[in-house]
Amino acid sequence: MRNFSEQELVRREKSKKIRDLGLDPYGQRYDRKDFAFEIKEKYKDVAHDDFDNMSDTARVAGRIMFIRKMGKASFFTIKDKTGTIQVYISINDVGEDVYNMFKMADIGDIVGVEGKVMKTKTGEVTIKCLEYTHLVKALRPLPEKFHGLTDVEERYRRRYVDLIMNDESRKVAFMRPKIIRCIQNFLDSQGFVEVETPILTTLLTGASARPFTTHHNAQNLDMHLRIALELNLKRLLVGGMESVYEIGRTFRNEGMDPQHNPEFTMMEVYQAYSDLDGMMDLTERMYKTIAEEVCGKMTFNYLGHEIDLSGEWKRISMTDAIKDKIGIDFKDISDLDECIKLASQHHIELEEHEKQYGHIVNKFFEKYVEETLIEPTFLYGHPIEISPLTKKDPKDERFTQRFELFISGHECANAYTELNDPDDQLERFEAQLKEKDLGNDEATDIDMDFIEALEYGMPPAGGIGYGIDRLIMLFTEQESIRDVLLFPTMKEKNK
Repeated sequence: MRNFSEQELVRREKSKKIRDLGLDPYGQRYDRKDFAFEIKEKYKDVAHDDFDNMSDTARVAGRIMFIRKMGKASFFTIKDKTGTIQVYISINDVGEDVYNMFKMADIGDIVGVEGKVMKTKTGEVTIKCLEYTHLVKALRPLPEKFHGLTDVEERYRRRYVDLIMNDESRKVAFMRPKIIRCIQNFLDSQGFVEVETPILTTLLTGASARPFTTHHNAQNLDMHLRIALELNLKRLLVGGMESVYEIGRTFRNEGMDPQHNPEFTMMEVYQAYSDLDGMMDLTERMYKTIAEEVCGKMTFNYLGHEIDLSGEWKRISMTDAIKDKIGIDFKDISDLDECIKLASQHHIELEEHEKQYGHIVNKFFEKYVEETLIEPTFLYGHPIEISPLTKKDPKDERFTQRFELFISGHECANAYTELNDPDDQLERFEAQLKEKDLGNDEATDIDMDFIEALEYGMPPAGGIGYGIDRLIMLFTEQESIRDVLLFPTMKEKNK
């Protein structure tokens, strides 16, 4: 049996009184016609005295956020999805019975109000209530007004309360779908087609990550939740769809930090007859379009840095970036023993499967370069060992035609000139199996059906994957991925 607080007991008693009056304390349909923000915008420039000659009315509904009771007249504020608006209610306007009903209202209750639009002497647009409708009795009190949910974990765990109390959280929640819609409109205008592919899969392909596993009872089959979208989208290129993208949930059974959540949203985009440069151009234009059309600005405060998206974005190779920082040019080094020696001299620890040229280059990049890439930077030329699905660089087959977009020291996108040689692709898959044998539990499986698809011929193509959550973090200027997810993964609460 739950122990109710004193406030909860009082609210439950009020709920009973409302029911005794023959009303449903949890409400029925209410035909709202107006919203708080629109009303305030429409009348913000109308002078106080001008309302005497007006008879404009409004019909709103929302949650009570503030009450100031003053005997036979009171002020209260309600909040809808667009914002808040003040209401004036008087026993002379609504009658004694309705006013007594209002006096049972608590902060957090949901009500409907219809009345005349006016402005107080202090200049606040207000609705003079002529019809008051109780809709929902809140049995729990909201957190204290000025502090809300101060426990960050509780904010994420009880997002519904956070959205009530925290205007910044509401802003992000409403802005996220606008950003995604802008992305869809942008890609659609470029001739891309949005598609959906399966979440359940029997193979781990398209990325290096630990999976979540499950069991398909009807097929008696162990399956994984997908770790990437890639191979099915490339099958569609083989099928002739040419320009496709998917925005979808992806799952990686890994750690959690301000940049990572086990369940996250990815977008992958593939364009036949394009390449790495085409993906850079597409990405830069897409980001600038979001900035202009959704945010109305080009400069953002992201992870402690002011990021300017205007101008031409920097493009630099991984080896040149390392050379610029510490003077070592890995393009001129081919001896593996020398690479291992350099790693040791720079206190870079290597697992057994990492004692390869490409892994060592990547380790140097992660240690000396990654966090320094603040302004938007396309970093290209990744070693082949860490890029199993990418075309080789024809000028130096140790490297691939791949780039990552870095902003404020964090990866925001990953792109390839797609590998479409089936024999080369099979060799890469087989190399991944060898890494798995050496202890790399994130190495990919061999997808022989995908090899077969490539044997039918996939056009030359560019492809790119975006972390949608990180993209939204940038445009909403949030520091944690959990601030842009409505319901982030949480540890079980101690009871």
